Amino acid sequence: MALTGRTKLALTGAVLGAATVLGPIGCVEQTLTVDSNPPGALVYLNDQEIGRTPLKRDFLWYGNYEVVVRTEGYETINTTADIEPPWWNNVPLDLLAALLPATLRDTDHHLTYTLKPAPSHEPEVTGLLSRAQEMREQLESSEYTRPATTRATTQP
Repeated sequence: MALTGRTKLALTGAVLGAATVLGPIGCVEQTLTVDSNPPGALVYLNDQEIGRTPLKRDFLWYGNYEVVVRTEGYETINTTADIEPPWWNNVPLDLLAALLPATLRDTDHHLTYTLKPAPSHEPEVTGLLSRAQEMREQLESSEYTRPATTRATTQP
């Protein structure tokens, strides 16, 4: 079916009228803040690096997030965080919130983590040296150990 000039003009007017009416529709800004002690820890949400603490980040979806917080010299934190929507951003009210001619802000989501220092794994040098000496003595006293020689053991 071909559209006539008058139909095209009416359709264009309807689209422009709807855009004019719907133009001032607001939106919802959702912000997540992540802090850590000590600051400067690297943060991953759902296996995606989002930055170093302290950080403030916009997000799109509510629900469960896998959170990893790590920094050198501290134990890594692997956990989950449940980010709940405000009452006005649940179905069916979320549609009405999106149609309001104002910007709604949901910035009450704060995640704070305290990292524990990693245990020191430095080997005890004296213990290591004493065990090495014991093993050397066992090897040298073995009946299967040959004495050291200074001449070649292979024939040319």
